Amino acid sequence: MDKLAIVVPCYNEEEVLKIASEALRGVLDDLVKKGKIARDSFILFVNDGSKDRTWELIEEEHKAHPVQVCGVKLAGNVGHQFALTAGLITAKDMSDVTISIDADLQDDVNVIEEMIDKFHAGNDIVYGVRKERKTDTFFKRVTAQGFYKLMDAMGVKSIYNHADFRLMSKRAVEQFSKYQETNLYLRGMMPLIGYQTDMVYYDRLERVAGESKYPLKKMLALAFNGISSFSVKPISMVLGLGLFIVCLSVIAGIYALISYFTGNVEPGWTSLIISIWFLGGLQLLAIGLVGQYIGKIYIEVKHRPRYNIEKVLSSEDETK
Repeated sequence: MDKLAIVVPCYNEEEVLKIASEALRGVLDDLVKKGKIARDSFILFVNDGSKDRTWELIEEEHKAHPVQVCGVKLAGNVGHQFALTAGLITAKDMSDVTISIDADLQDDVNVIEEMIDKFHAGNDIVYGVRKERKTDTFFKRVTAQGFYKLMDAMGVKSIYNHADFRLMSKRAVEQFSKYQETNLYLRGMMPLIGYQTDMVYYDRLERVAGESKYPLKKMLALAFNGISSFSVKPISMVLGLGLFIVCLSVIAGIYALISYFTGNVEPGWTSLIISIWFLGGLQLLAIGLVGQYIGKIYIEVKHRPRYNIEKVLSSEDETK
């Protein structure tokens, strides 16, 4: 029987943690009764440097349910993608299959059974995909859809309307652990693994409690990180724009020469100033864009640890 680990990254989730624990333990109990997972399957909460009582609540849940609830305490806040990575790699050596889900329970836990069924059918990765975005505000819906379309336009391979709710087999996580880059964009990395995949579809629910940990600012940062980590198309676009400006400059030069020899010369202060400001801004944009890529190279070549684990609560109550 396969041992399941449900990995839940947490940052300031004290309002929802016990609710999430109860709901996910109910899912585990149901799957165990149906004989679809091993009895020692568990939830792995990953505390990403929370400033509230999240870790204390994880410890309480572990004491109350030592087999079903485990925990990882990271030394400081490293961000959602790193926290999720830490959880997956930690769970890899403790389970046969993992499912990642956010603590806010907006992803429907009822489709976890369908994920397990598709895993037993031979799929190494099963993506949880939203059917629609009725619960989102108009602004959130438009920006989210724009996000995925932008990813596609930039050549980043990802699953439309899929976040980080997914099932991964042990060997899929082992392959993922070999990707050592620091600039993580998990939604784009998973399709690179290449194993057999499938999807389950669900309606996204309202957040049970607390606040969203992905406001517009973080969403934009995630989008840029995904683009710059998987595509050089922005640099190609700047190059194309530069070539276009050169062509316009040649045309403008020919026009200026014709005007000069025909005596049709007028003061061009306005056009000159506009040209200087435009080209200057374009150059700064190009330099800044290239600088972002160089900055990412700088971060990657240092090979610093992506996260540090301070403490682990396992079913054997081992502390690392």
